[in-house]
Amino acid sequence: MTTGKINVSVENIFPLIKKFLYSDHEIFLRELISNGTDATLKLKHLTSIGEANVEYGNPIIEIKIDKEGKKIHIIDQGLGMTADEVEKYINQVAFSGAEEFLDKYKDSAKDSGIIGHFGLGFYSAFMVAEKVEIITKSYKDEPAAHWTCDGSPEFTLEPADKTTRGTEIILHVAEDSLEFLEDYKISGLLSKYNKFMPIPIKFGTKTETLPKPEDAPEDYTAETVEVDNIVNNPNPAWTKQPTDLSDADYKDFYREMYPMQFEEPLFHIHLNVDYPFNLTGILYFPKLGSDMQIQKDKIQLYQNQVYVTDNVEGIVPEFLMMLRGVVDSPDIPLNVSRSGLQADGAVKKISNYITRKVADKLKSLFNENRADFEAKWNDIKIVLEYGMLSEDKFYEKAGAFVLYPTVDNTYFTLEELKEKIKEKQTDKDGKLVVLYAGNKEAQHSYIEIAKDKGYEVLLLDSPIISHLIQKIEGDNSGMHFVRVDSDHIDNLIKKEENSISKLSEEEQTSLKTVLETIVPKQTYTVQLEALDSEAAPFIITQPEFMRRMKEMSQSGGGGMFGMGNMPEMYNLVVNTNSELATSILNNKDQSAQENLVKQALDLAKLSQNLLKGEALTAFVKRSFELIK
Repeated sequence: MTTGKINVSVENIFPLIKKFLYSDHEIFLRELISNGTDATLKLKHLTSIGEANVEYGNPIIEIKIDKEGKKIHIIDQGLGMTADEVEKYINQVAFSGAEEFLDKYKDSAKDSGIIGHFGLGFYSAFMVAEKVEIITKSYKDEPAAHWTCDGSPEFTLEPADKTTRGTEIILHVAEDSLEFLEDYKISGLLSKYNKFMPIPIKFGTKTETLPKPEDAPEDYTAETVEVDNIVNNPNPAWTKQPTDLSDADYKDFYREMYPMQFEEPLFHIHLNVDYPFNLTGILYFPKLGSDMQIQKDKIQLYQNQVYVTDNVEGIVPEFLMMLRGVVDSPDIPLNVSRSGLQADGAVKKISNYITRKVADKLKSLFNENRADFEAKWNDIKIVLEYGMLSEDKFYEKAGAFVLYPTVDNTYFTLEELKEKIKEKQTDKDGKLVVLYAGNKEAQHSYIEIAKDKGYEVLLLDSPIISHLIQKIEGDNSGMHFVRVDSDHIDNLIKKEENSISKLSEEEQTSLKTVLETIVPKQTYTVQLEALDSEAAPFIITQPEFMRRMKEMSQSGGGGMFGMGNMPEMYNLVVNTNSELATSILNNKDQSAQENLVKQALDLAKLSQNLLKGEALTAFVKRSFELIK
């Protein structure tokens, strides 16, 4: 038996490991299983090239709990180690890695992803164990070795009587970590970190019912058998070639990843590239609608099938964070800060690749089955619109598949829309005017007036639409978006002809004076217009510029400073060619005149869904009195 002291400059490093990594102490199991997996895959490689003259077989990794003995066993059938290798890899390499880790990260380290990069994987065992044993036999024809360490720099190393290839690690669980002796706790960790590890992982057994024989008698009792409980899927869909997978396979994998998600994904995007970086994965578009608050952190990051994190910020472009799925890459550096990650050249390339791949997939879906793409538009538009705003590379490609729906459920690309409306919706200055509504019900009367003129009205109702149309206008000179309720239709698309008012200039001045004494100035600006005599006498509009800036300020990332808190301002457009305008002007009874204006204003407010509370109650009461 050999005893010795690990050459370590920090006396008793184990309390430090425990202290600095305590917030992530559950990752000890992931790290130890990862080591076992590496040892098994290395053996597979050596046998395949003829360097290891042993039978690879069908190795598994087994986790056992000995609750009474307060022990956890992690057993693999991989390469194993000789006594010399234990001395080298456990006492020297891993420990120097542990020291380097603590020296560099003791002030800030809480990111479990960096542990393995410092050779600290094995020593994470001391986060939960007061003593650790390694019993290991190499694939080489050498005696087995037994290493023991009680959490101080002293260790013992002696021969062991193990006869089968591989390594068994025994953790003597510390009093403050006894929760890890519970089956449910280990099951949870295996499900979280090891669900798709490439080597089968056994945790206990389970009972399976054998199929009933064809010639079984009626009183046949089904037979059961105890089988290994394999907790992982070693060959998940993302590790396969897209040509080997059907739509059903992709949907099955989605259900495997998100068992509590009952809605099917709309479509998937398979990522598969091995140059200039290595990346595989599958992203799914769930049904999103217009909700910007949809839960993020649903994309999982793996390294060679080992779960790392569900915070993929900087790796997956921000606008795709609302998607679901898996990204697996050994080329993503985990031992850097988030800001360092975003500046990393390989990571930028990965992010750009994902953006391009998503855009290409959307374009092909659009071209292959436009009707199906249109049917899914409302469920995916928020991601695409956000992408157009936040990623220039995506914006460049988006023209080929981003849609602009009308209130009548017709869908146009931007170029198709320009072609469709250029004849009727070009104003006297040659500017193309795109009319849109934000709410089909609330703006119904304005939509109908526009449609009566033969104009197309888009339905653009996402919370970021003001930002997006601002960008589109900037890139398409001579094109202007206006919401259909932002002015009278003849002012929105000005043509050459000017209507003549029935009222003289003097009468118009008198009418405006009367109106301004009754209509509240802090909310409404009175505007006289000579409209068609059949048009509504009073129309409330909200100026496009003011409303858009306010919306942009409220939704963040744009608009004019402080405009989000400004009170609502409206224009009251009064049709001077209406009979009501003449009645108000000619009525000499001041009280009756005031009632006419208030009633007309309330009717206009009612059509815009602006009449509420006390004002609505007063309007209803006044209306009943008028029809007595």
